[in-house]
Amino acid sequence: MSYLDATNDLYREAALTPDVGLCCTTNPIWQFPGLSIPRIMQEMNYGCGSTVSAQDLTNNPKVLYVGVGGGMELLQFAYFSRQKGGVTGVDVLDEMLKASRENFKVAEQENDWFKSEFVNLIKGDALNLPVADESIDVAAQNCLFNIFKLDDLKRAVAEMYRVLKPHGRLVMSDPTCEQPMNETLRNDDRLRALCLSGSIPIKEYVKVLTDAGFGTIEIRARKSYRVLSPNHYPTDELIFIESIEIAAIKDPMPVDGPCIFTGKTAIYYGDEDYFDDQKGHVLLQNQPLAVCDKTAAALAKASDEIHISRSTWHYNGGGCC
Repeated sequence: MSYLDATNDLYREAALTPDVGLCCTTNPIWQFPGLSIPRIMQEMNYGCGSTVSAQDLTNNPKVLYVGVGGGMELLQFAYFSRQKGGVTGVDVLDEMLKASRENFKVAEQENDWFKSEFVNLIKGDALNLPVADESIDVAAQNCLFNIFKLDDLKRAVAEMYRVLKPHGRLVMSDPTCEQPMNETLRNDDRLRALCLSGSIPIKEYVKVLTDAGFGTIEIRARKSYRVLSPNHYPTDELIFIESIEIAAIKDPMPVDGPCIFTGKTAIYYGDEDYFDDQKGHVLLQNQPLAVCDKTAAALAKASDEIHISRSTWHYNGGGCC
């Protein structure tokens, strides 16, 4: 049995019998005005964060969500879209698709504005999406891609890139781990299916995205997730796993490489009213400007009167690259 078979078996069971402890999200359940999320959807929230952000969801976007779970984030996306077929949910498991359809009937009873037709549920594989090229404004997945081994991860990301319109956004939440894991952990199919042993360092995760062609990367959150301890797992040391929320934007790749935002800012404190590097970056006196890591490094070299903050691993827009 392959690691993908183990994953499918685990989530098939989770579709038939909700498993509240399957994933441990550190996010609150976003309750937008007029939005009621059925309890069954909350019990089937198998993500590690959130991929729903109002900043991504303007102008009636077409949304794709891969790995539907209990349908909670599909419902949240539909709250912003509110159009027939505005949100497409793709899942490889018939059982999970059936559970989501049933949950949407409950959501209709609890939300006057919601209609099940707002969400189009289709069977499909993240590695071969049944979605047309450049037809999606916002694509999302939550705690799915970390399960994939490297070749499959690259293929899944390439599929998301394919279906996105130019300047479209791939929004994700996944566990990551900066420590090395032994081969026993890496090759444990069940631990991988549980979103634990497939976790890779953020730098490697980002490289998969930029190698696929995404020109802008925004790391929006980095949070504590789990630990693998020697008394519970086959490891000789304590391994700390975090979750990140990240947006990869299908912008053209800059000549000098991708713009990766990790929450750095630049503040000019010289004697002039502003600092202009003649490359599109103007810093007003003592006013923080959010900058990508590439620009932060360039500004640090351009002047010794600019303070560059450390990465906060939280970026929610603004600034320049």
